[in-house]
Amino acid sequence: MDLLRSLPLGLYLEQPQTWLHKIDPRVKFAWLMSFLTSYVLANNFWRVLLVVALIFVTLIARIPRRVWRQQMGWLLILSFFVLAIAAISPDGMGVDYQPRLPANEQILTQPSNSNNILQEQVVEKKKYSYVLFHKGPVKVTRYSLSLAVRLSTLIFTVIYSTNLYLLTTAPEEITSGIESLMQPLRRFKLPVTEITLTLTLSLRFIPLVLEEVQNLFRSVMTRAINWKKLGLKGAFKVWMTVAERLLENLLLRADQMANAMMVRGFTSPNEHRVQWHDLRLKGRDWLALATLILFWGIRLAIGTQV
Repeated sequence: MDLLRSLPLGLYLEQPQTWLHKIDPRVKFAWLMSFLTSYVLANNFWRVLLVVALIFVTLIARIPRRVWRQQMGWLLILSFFVLAIAAISPDGMGVDYQPRLPANEQILTQPSNSNNILQEQVVEKKKYSYVLFHKGPVKVTRYSLSLAVRLSTLIFTVIYSTNLYLLTTAPEEITSGIESLMQPLRRFKLPVTEITLTLTLSLRFIPLVLEEVQNLFRSVMTRAINWKKLGLKGAFKVWMTVAERLLENLLLRADQMANAMMVRGFTSPNEHRVQWHDLRLKGRDWLALATLILFWGIRLAIGTQV
């Protein structure tokens, strides 16, 4: 089991360099926040459109298939299961649906010029149905289907958009971009450099956590433990020992990282300042910003929930 290959969540793709890698990290961060915030008070059409847009960007960016295939595949499967389970679950309305029209409709005489309008209204009312599907215990209503679409698209959008940002942006670029955007907060005496440095270390620590988990799982698998003989209590003790060992290894890695920083003179971020990345907006960055403005224009035009 190779977690770094089968589950590369939060890892940076160094090669090949796509056009997403070359966009300024501040512009990509603005796009990420747009994907995460445009979801609020949006209709289901816009939420599905965000999922399609993320898949389309991944394809046109020419990111290797081996990188995004498993991530996108598992997320799509998870979203599909959430969609199916939420659609057949009770919608929580707590009301019994009754048809708008009576069982025996009365024929009312209307003027000849309004007969067509009346017939169209009756046809539209007959087409409406709050219960979309009902067979046995399975019941899908309009509200449950809408809620299912919202939940499934939210899971995919939040996880995959964040992962795509981390996949195409180096931790140093993320740090420098966020530090540049947080410069106005220095007027309020906030530790901007300390916050960005902590963010960089946390991003660098993700592969170490995956590596430690992978090594411990391999050590358990190579010992050929007979779980049936151990029973539930014995298996619980084994996994508690593994969890304790994982915590010890992670604390050891953190201590080694802190010692390495102290040796290199990182006594204080203000005293040992590192230029992470040279931030300059180029032509493609301005094009991405113009596209972002178009993105929000479309969102306000067709994506607002009525």
